[in-house]
Amino acid sequence: MSVKINGNRPDCDVVVVGSGPNGLAAALTMQQAGLSVLLLEGAPGVGGGMRTEELTLPGFLHDVCSAVHPLAAISPFFNSLPLEAHGARFIYPDLPAAHPLEDGTAACLHVSLDQTAQAMAADGAVYRKLMAPLLKDWPLIADDLLGPFRIPAHPLKTFRFARQALQSAEALTDRFSTAGGRALWAGMAAHSMQPLSARLTAAIGLVLMAAGHRRGWPVVEGGSGRLAAAMASLFVSLGGKIETGIYVRSLAQLPSSHAVMLDVTPRQLLAIAGHRFSTFYKWQLERYRYGMGVFKVDWALDGPVPFTAEACRKAGTVHLGNTWEEIAASERDVSLGKHPDRPFVLMAQQSLFDPTRAPAGKHTAWAYCHVPHASTRDMTEAVEAQVERFAPGFRERILARHVMDTARMEAYNPNYIGGDINGGALRLSQLFTRPALRSAPYRTSAKGIYICSAATPPGGGVHGLCGYHAARRAWKDIFKSSLSSGKPKKR
Repeated sequence: MSVKINGNRPDCDVVVVGSGPNGLAAALTMQQAGLSVLLLEGAPGVGGGMRTEELTLPGFLHDVCSAVHPLAAISPFFNSLPLEAHGARFIYPDLPAAHPLEDGTAACLHVSLDQTAQAMAADGAVYRKLMAPLLKDWPLIADDLLGPFRIPAHPLKTFRFARQALQSAEALTDRFSTAGGRALWAGMAAHSMQPLSARLTAAIGLVLMAAGHRRGWPVVEGGSGRLAAAMASLFVSLGGKIETGIYVRSLAQLPSSHAVMLDVTPRQLLAIAGHRFSTFYKWQLERYRYGMGVFKVDWALDGPVPFTAEACRKAGTVHLGNTWEEIAASERDVSLGKHPDRPFVLMAQQSLFDPTRAPAGKHTAWAYCHVPHASTRDMTEAVEAQVERFAPGFRERILARHVMDTARMEAYNPNYIGGDINGGALRLSQLFTRPALRSAPYRTSAKGIYICSAATPPGGGVHGLCGYHAARRAWKDIFKSSLSSGKPKKR
């Protein structure tokens, strides 16, 4: 079976549209299996959310979107690739994350579970009880958690995780008695881009903490763009072909192939291939919901961020939001379409650990806050006020800044609909219907056409698993083989 599309390029086995981490993963997986793959990208270079540019001043390298990679560190797909041989090296800060409080102290996520528990004092036993079983079970349940829904290989262990993960972060908060413990948990769960009263927010906090204890929260030496470049280099070394500057708006632009894999969200999928879909499938895609947006600021700095809490000066990631109550209120306001005066801010300090990011003696910092979907309000003052609150003198060190509201985020990457960097809201109603209710979520209603973006399981983040699982699904459908076999026989 071939997708009947006319084009001037030579026919190939697979066409992949979009070169974010999932598009690259899909292309690599198919190419490694012995297929001929053409990867098309609308931007001048590959990467999607993994790009690094001089956004402020010459010599200051800023990650345009993704910056810190806890999910890449635990991704079985990334761990199977020879990335260092192609120029990508992960740097692991000794302290993955810190969360300052107004009293000058900070709660910290250490790589060591014991060290984290000890630092949490009165909450240490509670934290150990929460995380130790997950860390023990992780090697057995990771494949079930990081892929499409299936009958678990270890149902009792998976159920033990799900029993907590399907709750709201708010439901688990009362387990913590200290301000630091509650704040640290809130900051982790707030990565979900949902109000903390929403179900599944606990899952995000648990997985990010587990990733920190399993491996850490790394950055890429020289910028996240090097991770994309390494994946592209490996792909080309295997015989894959990449063409950039080709923005695909219609299937008519593509050559004939046995499969088309689209690293796009449902809105673009409908625009590109909707005429090929069933009425019911189109109806499902039209009901797909996107989540909060982000407002992002990058700074070129005259020195490191002068955090009051010493631990924050040693952390790769810093969560700025003070207490549980403040963070919960901020995320609730955003979900209601409001702009909080004190937004929850996620901040990264790559140059503390990677001197290639800035000229000698200088530094970079990267941060964003959540805003209502498609908001264009300038949140620069609110974001910088939050940093200054915990790092007095920060503003005096700013040499230059670069800001991106939700409109600029979407212009940079069309997958960021309304500034939603997760490819769709992580709601319980979309957990098993991402992007539509189907036995195989990567398969569309049109034969040979697949979706491989963060709008499919396991969702947002730099892990490549949406693309990997989509490629496996396409292989089995079209070539009636498994990825472990040799050159496939087309049907």
